[in-house]
Amino acid sequence: MVRTPLTPWERQRGERLGALLREARGGRSMVEVAAAAGVSAETLRKIETGRAPTPAFFTVAALAAVLDLPLDDLAAACAESGDEDGRALSA
Repeated sequence: MVRTPLTPWERQRGERLGALLREARGGRSMVEVAAAAGVSAETLRKIETGRAPTPAFFTVAALAAVLDLPLDDLAAACAESGDEDGRALSA
């Protein structure tokens, strides 16, 4: 199975997601948060660094729950800068 390459916007969205999760984690260790969410520390590391820009929904949901981040807020923050074509959204 060949995976379609990600667009620049999809990569940027993944980087924003990672930054938001990293910020919400604050002083908690990556291992602590990952264990509480039921994912590996390596998975969390890849998401936070943008190396896994399209994590599974249930992974994101579990991390959001542990970090007390509403999924609606997280989704809105990740989609702020553009649409799927990479163009800025008009106001």
